Amino acid sequence: MNSNFIDNEQNIYQHAPAAEPERQLYFMEKARTLLKARFESMLASGEALNQYGQEMLDKMISRQAYGTFCIQTFGCQMNAKDSEKLAGILESIGFIEVDTETADFVLYNTCTVRENANLRVYGRLGQLGALKKKHPRMMIALCGCMMQEKEVVEKLKKSYRFVDLIFGTHNIYQLAELIYRRLNQKKMVVEVWEGTDKIVENLPAERKYAFKSGVNIMFGCNNFCSYCIVPYVRGRERSRNPEEIIKEVERLAADGVVEVMLLGQNVNSYGKNLEHPISFAELLRQVEQVEGIRRIRFMTSHPKDLSDELIAVMKESKKICPHLHLPLQSGSSRILKVMNRKYTKEQYLELASKIKKEVPGISLTTDIIVGFPGETEEDFLETMDVVEKVGFDSAFTFIYSKRTGTPAAAMENQVPEAVVKDRFDRLLKLVQETGSRVSGREVHTVQEVLVEEINDHDSSLVTGRLGNNTVVHFPGDASLIGTIVKVSLDEFKGFYYMGTMQP
Repeated sequence: MNSNFIDNEQNIYQHAPAAEPERQLYFMEKARTLLKARFESMLASGEALNQYGQEMLDKMISRQAYGTFCIQTFGCQMNAKDSEKLAGILESIGFIEVDTETADFVLYNTCTVRENANLRVYGRLGQLGALKKKHPRMMIALCGCMMQEKEVVEKLKKSYRFVDLIFGTHNIYQLAELIYRRLNQKKMVVEVWEGTDKIVENLPAERKYAFKSGVNIMFGCNNFCSYCIVPYVRGRERSRNPEEIIKEVERLAADGVVEVMLLGQNVNSYGKNLEHPISFAELLRQVEQVEGIRRIRFMTSHPKDLSDELIAVMKESKKICPHLHLPLQSGSSRILKVMNRKYTKEQYLELASKIKKEVPGISLTTDIIVGFPGETEEDFLETMDVVEKVGFDSAFTFIYSKRTGTPAAAMENQVPEAVVKDRFDRLLKLVQETGSRVSGREVHTVQEVLVEEINDHDSSLVTGRLGNNTVVHFPGDASLIGTIVKVSLDEFKGFYYMGTMQP
């Protein structure tokens, strides 16, 4: 970058506020000033027209944007929510979002739950490196769970020197400050924290949907399941104050949001570490009072912490969706103990039965791991038995993936690949059979559907979801998106309905 665009960094940092979020708002403005100067130079030289083309250039000028960005999100809904925050910061700085990785700023928000997630990122990085040779102005950033692994960061610093920014899960709110540092220092910036007690609120966010939004209620995890890397990369549980959560939900409602998804690694343990403890059930009661919010979802629920109070709130509520994602992981009490899940097969079955009894028609979904170290055929058949008895609407089924750094990775009796594949196929078949059997129970009834988008395959149809999360397709147009309408569910197609909107 031309030295004319470089700030007096020492002076800038002397004047930067110490408190958050004021500090980040300050650096958003400073980074924006640098980007604007670079963009104006490109305009004057004609380089901007060559790089962006007239249509994009006109769009950027009309929006007072000075560059393009692309975020690729890997992993869970927590990562998706983080990416909305990152997009909001980038837009505040002066970037405009595009869907191609030829952008000026490319950010990978990474997941590390499974080993192959890391391999995917390395593969994609190789392609980005080739792109950057053609477009030297490109900035490449990596953040998220994968960056919390020291060996990953060392590998990136050694073998992927073209990466500009590396930061972790605990300081994503610092993006503007890190970009400012990179623009000034002209060298790789690495800022990864081992942990934090900070929760920084009130920074910009760019929601993917106008009518629904995730809301973080807590961060981190204290459970230390033996196969899971999350507590090591997301840190210990930190709950947001309920007052801040309710203020955010109220702002979202005022902005037209009708559905919120409360997010946490284990929402059932929300509030335990607050100065004034509050239960998750009580938080739900407060969220339900917010005018304008018509649907409330939440995930993920750990079976060991799911209280009778929460079941009662779900039963009484007119807004909480009749859908509960309740990870099983294994139906074998022996394997569950080795997994450090802290419940037995019998306790899980009793809980599922109680939920179905108290909240009739509820959709239960789950996660199941096949091939955990030491899993025998008898253990696997216990899992099949739970699937049969509970009757899940659907299940996310996973082949066990060894994660370096977790206790399970060092366990003996790793199950042979061929055996795991056979069990996985048998489980998937059963899950599909039971899911198809139970999830079509609303056929030939009229239900409320939140319309989400124009159908991907037929533009004369719109696609939405029931409260229990089942997909519905029916004739309609874009004016319906974001509204809740009554739909006759005419036909069940295995895992979705075809319907007709009612007056």
